[in-house]
Amino acid sequence: MANTPVTWDDQGMAFTALPHLLIGAASSALQIEGGDRGNNWYDWAQVPGNIRDGSTPLRSTDHWVRWREDTDLLTGLGLQIYRMSVEWSRIEPRPGEFDTVALERYREEIAALQAGGVQVLVSLHHFSQPSWFQGLGEWTIPQSVPIWLRFVREVVTALKDLVTDWVTINEPNVYAAQSHLWQEGPPGDRSPGKVRAVMAHMAEAHCRAYLLIHELQADARVGFAHHMRAFDPKNSRNPLHRAAVPLSSALFQDVIAEAMLTGRFRRLLGRQPAGITPGRFHDYLGLNYYARTASAGLSDGTFPGVPVNDLGWEIYPEGLVRCIRWLRERSAAPVWITENGTADNGDPATGLLERFRCRFLDDHLSLLADPTRGVERYYHWCFVDNWEWQEGEMPRFGLVHNDYETQTRTIKPSGRFLARIIAEGGISDAAREEFVAPQRYRIG
Repeated sequence: MANTPVTWDDQGMAFTALPHLLIGAASSALQIEGGDRGNNWYDWAQVPGNIRDGSTPLRSTDHWVRWREDTDLLTGLGLQIYRMSVEWSRIEPRPGEFDTVALERYREEIAALQAGGVQVLVSLHHFSQPSWFQGLGEWTIPQSVPIWLRFVREVVTALKDLVTDWVTINEPNVYAAQSHLWQEGPPGDRSPGKVRAVMAHMAEAHCRAYLLIHELQADARVGFAHHMRAFDPKNSRNPLHRAAVPLSSALFQDVIAEAMLTGRFRRLLGRQPAGITPGRFHDYLGLNYYARTASAGLSDGTFPGVPVNDLGWEIYPEGLVRCIRWLRERSAAPVWITENGTADNGDPATGLLERFRCRFLDDHLSLLADPTRGVERYYHWCFVDNWEWQEGEMPRFGLVHNDYETQTRTIKPSGRFLARIIAEGGISDAAREEFVAPQRYRIG
């Protein structure tokens, strides 16, 4: 925080200026839309015990029906940018058959957002996929790449007059580990060989999609959303803990990032794909950042006595800067923070909607005030509380509270705080006094 540029307003109050930064929110289709039974996560949620609270994505926030209400909320807060995804299972419900009605529904939503002054970034794969694709073996098989590229071609062709900014794949490293290592998502097996195959096929798919999208749309801006963590030894005096840091980083995030950014496939991912020549396969550096890992081995861990959110993840703002630095050392492309947020469930007993999200926003956004970091966009995860994969409906990441029983939306203090930051072009002491000062982190 010491290097954060600070100016002073005409009342002599400190002001953290953010004139170079576009600010908005992110979401994914399956986590908000509801109503779709044709996807792998709906199938996974039918098995008792797979979702911690027993919920399914079938209702989520009912956004497929209530999208106009959510669009009005989003534009009313003045958000400048919005990252959304399209649901593959809606658009291609059967192999090679495309639903033009679903595509038209997405066009209508995107047009409404743009009419409200919001720039839209569209994700083409965000964890979920059609049940039929899952049944084929999903990303473990080489055929997954051309099958998905067929879908990419259809969507980009249908939306390219409205959309120029694309995320090909969201968090391929998390998808691979969640599905085939941690057993926290479909198909829930444990196979290091499948983790490797999935990462390799997703990296190849991204590189080929990058070329395809630019073939279809010359002015497109294409990247992927890379989940990164800051890794530190749990005990800095333990040589095994120290050795675990670079190994964990390489296996989890570094090798796949190199393949997807540059088209260069290391031995860990297998052979160099035919027809992919190393070069540049990104127009921006997409970064999803949430927490730091205390490394004592290859598993995740948290340091004692640190601020944590309501899922027990460490709140470590400096890690965002460290991940940005790693990316910028490898490319001069602009950084888009495609996700950053925290689970803050407030205090249901007293009706308090949140306890520390405003403080979280202040701590992270203040670090982006330095324009030399190269950050152009910040997408907060997420807009409305949504269905959080294996955690179900319990964690609340939204700027807007959702009552799942009534689907009633209520803007939280963090939503008003972010709206004020956008309107004022930065973070004032007055805004901090109103929104940040009353909040405190929970210590783990």
